[in-house]
Amino acid sequence: MYGEFRRQLDAAPSEGLCVVELSTLGGDPEVARMMGEDIRFHSDRDPARRFVFLGKAAIYSAGTTFMSFFARENRFLSRGTRLMVHERKMSATLPIEGPLTTCIATVEAKLNELRASIDIQNEGFENLVRGSSVTLDEVIRRAPSNWYIEAEEAKSLGLIEGVL
Repeated sequence: MYGEFRRQLDAAPSEGLCVVELSTLGGDPEVARMMGEDIRFHSDRDPARRFVFLGKAAIYSAGTTFMSFFARENRFLSRGTRLMVHERKMSATLPIEGPLTTCIATVEAKLNELRASIDIQNEGFENLVRGSSVTLDEVIRRAPSNWYIEAEEAKSLGLIEGVL
């Protein structure tokens, strides 16, 4: 997916409006972050281009992460589209075996991984709510149970610029 995104981004006009249309039930959050960083980079570097996000039907999970990299005034959803915001998920087994100090290091390493993942998640939440009436605390409170936001509600909350 990332390769195709890069191919299309590289082929986009060097000036004017560049609309990125998306519908997704989710995906790899790190790929979404890479794509988003490309949008942020080109938005900062190429002021002659305006990158606009147009979400259609469903923008879930990693799709919402990707959308968060667009400036709020460049985010649009089609009528009836739903955003879904949730916490990152992890599935891991933590084998604790061996010398006690090694066991502590294993547990601390996993705890550090969890903390770093939460920090990355919250950076994405901050991007999403910047310039809106939604607080970071509200997203953190609602995300564990999958927060679904209809397009008009997203507009009224200031998460997007408009509904088309």
